[in-house]
Amino acid sequence: MEPSAMGNYLKKHTEALVKDVGIEAAAGLSGKSKATLGRYYSADAEHSDRYMPIDVVAAIEAAASFPHVTVALADLRGVTLSYGESRRNTRNGGVNSDVVALSQRFAMLMAEYNQSIEDGRISINEAKRLLAETVAMQRVLLDIKLHLEEEIA
Repeated sequence: MEPSAMGNYLKKHTEALVKDVGIEAAAGLSGKSKATLGRYYSADAEHSDRYMPIDVVAAIEAAASFPHVTVALADLRGVTLSYGESRRNTRNGGVNSDVVALSQRFAMLMAEYNQSIEDGRISINEAKRLLAETVAMQRVLLDIKLHLEEEIA
C-alpha cells in the first residue's frame, strides 16, 4: 500500500475511534484537546504527518466498542485478530445465531451499497455508512470464529 493511502486509512480509523466514544469522552480519556484529536484524523495537508500516539489510542480504545485503530494496523500487516477470553463470556447464542446475524449484516451492507451507487458515485457519508456496516460484519465474523474454536476445543 502506498504511504499516503496507508496514512489516509489510519486517519479514517482514528476518526472512527474518536467518534465511537465521542469527542468529549475521547478528550477526557486521552488528556488531549478536541482540536488536537481532530488534527490526528484531519485529511488537510498541514496535518498529513500527524498521527495519534499509541498511548492515546490505547486509552481511547479501552472505552470504545471496537478497537478501530488496532484492527487497522493489523489489517495493514495482514494479521487477523480475535477477542480475548474476557469477551468470550459476553457472547450469546452459538454459531447458528451468529450466521443469522452475519446474513442480516450482509443484507444491510448490500442495501447500503445499492443506495450508495444509485447516482454512480459513493459520497464520503455513504462510504462512512458502508464502513460502519463492514466493521459490524467483522465483529460478527469474530464471534463465529470464537464459537467454532470452542467447538473444536
